[in-house]
Amino acid sequence: MLGEQSRVRSKRRGVSGKDEAGVGVLALGSHDERHGAILPPDTDAKLAAHIALEAAKRTGAKFIGILLSSHELPFIDTGEHHPMAEVLSELRGKLKEAKRVLGLRAVVLVNAHGGNKPLRKHLRRLERESGLKLAFNTRIVDVEGPHAGTGEVSAGVVVGIGDPTKLGEHTNFEKYPEVGFVGFKRAREVYPWAEEHAREVSERGIHVDEELGRRLVEEAIESVVRDIRRLKSFRGSK
Repeated sequence: MLGEQSRVRSKRRGVSGKDEAGVGVLALGSHDERHGAILPPDTDAKLAAHIALEAAKRTGAKFIGILLSSHELPFIDTGEHHPMAEVLSELRGKLKEAKRVLGLRAVVLVNAHGGNKPLRKHLRRLERESGLKLAFNTRIVDVEGPHAGTGEVSAGVVVGIGDPTKLGEHTNFEKYPEVGFVGFKRAREVYPWAEEHAREVSERGIHVDEELGRRLVEEAIESVVRDIRRLKSFRGSK
């Protein structure tokens, strides 16, 4: 009877047991990147970790930590980042260790840093090298909008890493040119999306919307949950 009650409680929480336990969840995000006045330099790392851990809790997948290195696109100088080869080397080692130590079959990479998106084209090679099935989830990046803009600021406040009292200072674009990439002239010339984001921030401003923040974070978590459940049937390779 007690065993049956435990299974019912697990089902209600979304935890389904041993199949998901063969899936790992790894967070990816920059640890040293300027995000204006409201958000800390490791905003992306903390958002990725929050989303990855919550998805792991809901499914029974294994949270296997966070990558320390991160990549960035040319002409976007927001902080300290690393060459793609360095990021790939760390990621390759982390994946192999996860398979060896934990016996994982698959891993969802939960990315909250836009500069890491080029990693996607290396996934198939990483799968061959690690023997793991991989999913690259960037949902939070895709839905949050401009860098350090309303979406990201609101998500940061909701998860407890943002200080909304600094909103007035945050929109001082001369002091914080990285907000919306407003002050990054070359990036705005090279990337149409950067110009679009800069215009959005300049014209609409930035505000804290906790309802929006909760919705964005929840959407990202549920996206990772779907990836975990999709990968749970993968049996892996020797």
